[in-house]
Amino acid sequence: MAEHFTSAALVGCTGLVGSQIFKTLASLPSNPTTHAIARRALPLDSPNIKPHINAESSTWPDIIKGLPPTPSVFFSAIGVTKAQAGSLEAQRKIDLDLNVSLAQAAKDSGVKIYVLISTATASQGSKFPYYKMKADVEEAIKSVGFPYTVFIKPGLLIGDRDETRIAEGIARGVAKGLGAINKGLTDGWAQDADVIGRAAVSAGMQCTEGKKSEGVWYVDQAEIVRLGRTEWKGA
Repeated sequence: MAEHFTSAALVGCTGLVGSQIFKTLASLPSNPTTHAIARRALPLDSPNIKPHINAESSTWPDIIKGLPPTPSVFFSAIGVTKAQAGSLEAQRKIDLDLNVSLAQAAKDSGVKIYVLISTATASQGSKFPYYKMKADVEEAIKSVGFPYTVFIKPGLLIGDRDETRIAEGIARGVAKGLGAINKGLTDGWAQDADVIGRAAVSAGMQCTEGKKSEGVWYVDQAEIVRLGRTEWKGA
């Protein structure tokens, strides 16, 4: 499936990692048409960005089905905290149900490459509901049946968030401090949001260009660093 990376669709483009995917797509020299679907204003403007702003996410599947042309790659960085959602059930409706409905809409419209920002801690055997839910999302997405399914699985996300999470904020501060000394001190457990965003775009590009075989690709923390920092050339 050797093709050029000409277009993309992105949901979750105003979050910590999603905004970095958005910025990376907007900066590519190839200028792919990027359909950015969001509830609120986008973090930046660019000639190749096609915004689709609608606060009602139930309309997003129809938006995806009507995108011209069919995107080469569909990126999802949707995710909320339990505190933001109000309950675990409400969180599942976004992280799981919405992600799956958008993936199905993308598949129905002819998208062949799907990239999801997941987490290294996703596990169906976990005692923690969040980690189990993330594993449930992965399993549900796999069942949609894209020719290429990519799960980006970072550790702790390093970057500035709009909301405050005390324990995570402390860990992030430690990671920032260690990373300033030597990135090797954090690469195995925490990654910068911009590196994760570039890794997601790089993975999508490799699938588009026929450099990866069809199937499911789990991009772990070491591969995130390789794709998003060590080997990243802004292609």
